[in-house]
Amino acid sequence: MKLNLKTTSCAAGIVLALSACVSSTPERPSSQNNAAAPQQGGSSEQIVLALSNSEFDDGFDPTLGWGRYGSPLFQSTLLRRNSELEFENDLATSYTVSDDGKVWTVTIRADAKFSDGIPVTAEDVAFTFNQAGESGGKTDVTVLQDAIATSPTTVELRLKQPQSTFINRLATLGIVPKHAYSAEYGRNPIGSGPYKLVQWDEGQQLIAEVNPDYYGDAPQIQRLVFLLVEEDAAFAAAKAGQAQVASVPQTLAVQSVDNMKLYDVKSVDNRGIMFPFEPNTGKKTPDGAAIGNDVTADRAIRQAINYGIDRKALVDGVLEGYGSPAYGPVTGLPWEQKEADIEDGQIDRAKQILAEGGWSDKNGDGIVEKNGQPAEFTMLYPASDSIRQALALSVAEQIKPIGIRANVEGKSWDEIKPLMHSNVILFGWGSQDPTEVYNLYHSKSAQGDFNNAGYYADSKIDSVLDLAMGAPTQEEAIAFWKAAQWNGQTGFTTKGDAAWAWLVNLDHTYFVNTCLNIGTPQIEPHGHGWPITANISEWKWTCN
Repeated sequence: MKLNLKTTSCAAGIVLALSACVSSTPERPSSQNNAAAPQQGGSSEQIVLALSNSEFDDGFDPTLGWGRYGSPLFQSTLLRRNSELEFENDLATSYTVSDDGKVWTVTIRADAKFSDGIPVTAEDVAFTFNQAGESGGKTDVTVLQDAIATSPTTVELRLKQPQSTFINRLATLGIVPKHAYSAEYGRNPIGSGPYKLVQWDEGQQLIAEVNPDYYGDAPQIQRLVFLLVEEDAAFAAAKAGQAQVASVPQTLAVQSVDNMKLYDVKSVDNRGIMFPFEPNTGKKTPDGAAIGNDVTADRAIRQAINYGIDRKALVDGVLEGYGSPAYGPVTGLPWEQKEADIEDGQIDRAKQILAEGGWSDKNGDGIVEKNGQPAEFTMLYPASDSIRQALALSVAEQIKPIGIRANVEGKSWDEIKPLMHSNVILFGWGSQDPTEVYNLYHSKSAQGDFNNAGYYADSKIDSVLDLAMGAPTQEEAIAFWKAAQWNGQTGFTTKGDAAWAWLVNLDHTYFVNTCLNIGTPQIEPHGHGWPITANISEWKWTCN
């Protein structure tokens, strides 16, 4: 992580709009309520965080997905990751795994209480995991057969088959109270985490206060006010002195804000272009969407694009230097296969690959052809995302010299979804959990949704991914995750099937008040949720 201090300006309209938003109720910070939220400061009593209006369709229910991209805040997890992404005990005091890898036995601490004062027991843990399995939400516990409390402080998590990545569920699934769980839980969460929910105004703000029954070290910051705004408005809030933490896009990170420093946090939040892997044979998804693309089904096209792209230029030109080149979906994580990396911007090699694959410019229009098919396709990106737009347009320019034309179009996600199995899509992914590798590349994951949207399929890669998933531990699985990327002969990365052209890993950029010590952030996952808050119970206000 590097810290930078830079300067900025912002549109007055954004500041005015945000000021109107945050002063509309007495609970919200405003210039008329300086005791609650000083315009230029914050305190150990309260800080304001201007963060993206994230995914709260289901409220704050971990069994439906809340907290999978960062701390669930209101709930405890059995384990947690430290700044080095190592697992540590949280609610759990220990765990063991049976020799066959199918039974995880977890012992929890006896002094934990929910915010309503009721003790946390193994029954609550079992209930949470079973509920997550039954709900079919965004927290994937499909491998769970059942969870059973064998004592007040011991639970057995029984799996259908071994899964090396199951440990990640222990670190992301917040524990909910069996006695207080209902269909309305997501709107009124009760948990044993460091904070408790006080107020939620959908799409506007969230207020949390310290949970006095929290078993861990009491957080120093007593009250958190989250302004749920887009990144430009978050920057305006920081500039106006209305927020002590603000998530900003890389294009604004080159600016500066008085009394704030820039945290440039490394992440595995990647951007890449997904290629439909099959030709268009009329095949459809379960929902009737077309599958396949006759141009990108040719490996020569996919490899040529990968070699022709200049990723360092994308980092410098689009991300203002706040990022790094990505050659796979797990760059920077322990299971990254460095041997899969390539040299960027090899235009001549890209042209050679195309020529050897039977592609040539027969009519002199600058676009290569094969069997009468021009090397042309549509590249889609979500129209609301300016970074993805800039990346898509830049990639299209970079691959022109090798004879490939990408027609770039921005659409809503509703428009993209039925098109994403037959068109090139500029996606964002990135997880601290290698399960994502399996979901992106295993043929069984191609079910007509976001996972393996290109319908990539290679039986050799499937076999290696199955070995990775079924390994006894996450550490023992690393060799298999690496081999699936590239083993010297096969792999899903550029030197092999080149199923994607991964582009960049974003740095997540935040302006933070100089009086606020947020410790050492983790390497952060994809930007859904609030990954910056993973260690929020350790934050400290250092000024009087």
